Amino acid sequence: GDVILEIETDKATVEIPSPFNGNVMEILVKDGDIIPVGKEMIRFDGGENEAVKSPSEEIATTAQSQGNRATFATKDHKSQSNYGPIPASPATRRLARELNVDLAVVPGSGPAGLVTAEDVRRFAEKKEVSPDLEEKQPLDSVGQEAVAYSARPLTVDAPPLPDFQKYGPLKRLPLRSIRRATAKQMALAWSQIPHVNSQDSIDVTKLEEFRQKHKEAVAQKGGRLTFTVLALKAALVALKAHPRANASLDVSTGEIILKEYFNIGVAVSTDEGLLVPVVKNVDQKSILALSIELNQLVQRTRERKVGLEEMRGGSFTITNMGAIGGGGFAPIINYPEVAILGFGQAGWQPVVQEREDHQREIIPRLMVPVVLAMDHRVMDGVDGVRFIQTIKQCLEDPGWLMIQMP
Repeated sequence: GDVILEIETDKATVEIPSPFNGNVMEILVKDGDIIPVGKEMIRFDGGENEAVKSPSEEIATTAQSQGNRATFATKDHKSQSNYGPIPASPATRRLARELNVDLAVVPGSGPAGLVTAEDVRRFAEKKEVSPDLEEKQPLDSVGQEAVAYSARPLTVDAPPLPDFQKYGPLKRLPLRSIRRATAKQMALAWSQIPHVNSQDSIDVTKLEEFRQKHKEAVAQKGGRLTFTVLALKAALVALKAHPRANASLDVSTGEIILKEYFNIGVAVSTDEGLLVPVVKNVDQKSILALSIELNQLVQRTRERKVGLEEMRGGSFTITNMGAIGGGGFAPIINYPEVAILGFGQAGWQPVVQEREDHQREIIPRLMVPVVLAMDHRVMDGVDGVRFIQTIKQCLEDPGWLMIQMP
């Protein structure tokens, strides 16, 4: 039960307890190493295995479910790969006991083999069905040759890198932690989702006046009335009006999963890379409450103190580059979501407006570039235009935003 190492997962740092009583005989890894699954890390003096009784089992299981299962060996030096608790939540373990299912034989469908409650139920149902009654897969009418000549995936392997040393000195940096997780997530999203973008500009002059007027009062309550807070509420209005943006696509069943909850992720830049904590139940919180919660959430994220559950369950994402500058950009969708809303830096621009007497004049207005990246399998270009039009109506007129909010 004593903490013997810290594992930095994709999203958090997790403490791992010892699965043995006794003494550490040898440490086979160094601080900062990237350890593949199954690698021997620590050797013990052969103490009794107490992993199942460890009070920190849930913490260890959380780390293991992120693909960081530790490997230990006792003094006979026989490696015990994936030793320790089966990766499953306490609720899943309880369900397994109730259904008399051995977790060790249940295939896990979650990340890194995490056994879910649905896996346990499916396994229990399969046990209760007689093999004679199980539905058998019909053979292909063409015969066995159809299997041998089945369609092959259309994939292209990346060619090897050239020898860069021929051109000059090099320095190699390990791709680890958040940067490594981001690389995997972006490659997944870009390869699986056909992206299409809709762009526009929003006049936020009145919105900025509203923000400046109320930001001190919000600060006294412990919050920060930022543009992102107001964008959260505008996004909520748009998601209610255009529910396909608050969805996921199930390619295995050919169904669009419309989510009736509104958990909006907010991209946060940290020293180690980009993280996306999730503001849960945006539809149930006031602007003041969101100002306080988002301020605290961003601070914890930048300090790497945000919990794993605070990074999960998002149904839509907002990314705001305005604080660091830059204009329009095309964000990548946060898989398995189907849309992401991006804002650039606000700037004063000359805008032509028509007066009540139908004469036109050029006046300075505070404009913000906005882009909506969409999964083209679920949303079309016209859906993106309509979504952004709803965002514009809310952010260009704070009064209208107040009227539209649930």
